[in-house]
Amino acid sequence: METVVKHFSELTLDELYEILKLRAAVFVVEQNCAYQDLDEVDKDAYHVYIKDEGKLLAYLRVVDKNKRLDEVSVGRVISLKRRIGLGSKLLQIGLQTAKEKYGATVVKVGAQTYAKPFYEQAGFCQVSEEYEEDGIPHIYMLYTEKA
Repeated sequence: METVVKHFSELTLDELYEILKLRAAVFVVEQNCAYQDLDEVDKDAYHVYIKDEGKLLAYLRVVDKNKRLDEVSVGRVISLKRRIGLGSKLLQIGLQTAKEKYGATVVKVGAQTYAKPFYEQAGFCQVSEEYEEDGIPHIYMLYTEKA
């Protein structure tokens, strides 16, 4: 398996195509949610993904403070193979990327409510009431680096 961390400006057209294809397959088709995935935030983000034998297996993006949320954030977290630790590994790489690229000691996520245990396992804590985004219940969660 190979992990890739690239700023949007560094992505090849093929990489960008595979990322957008995966995001549409999961967030639009699988979750039956018509929403505008391309939100201009991608252009300022670092894109983190894991691939194996040329196939994209897991993906997330890391976004600087005040570009989407009031803290550095991770989002669009996807793992094709679930419950085998791939998403957890990806999230740890995302947190490390947030620290390295943006100096983040606090990272925020607007998590789908059902994924709360996944983020809690990584050290995130719920910091908001449930809210609806694109017809799906979400909560804000924060990760704070331990000193």
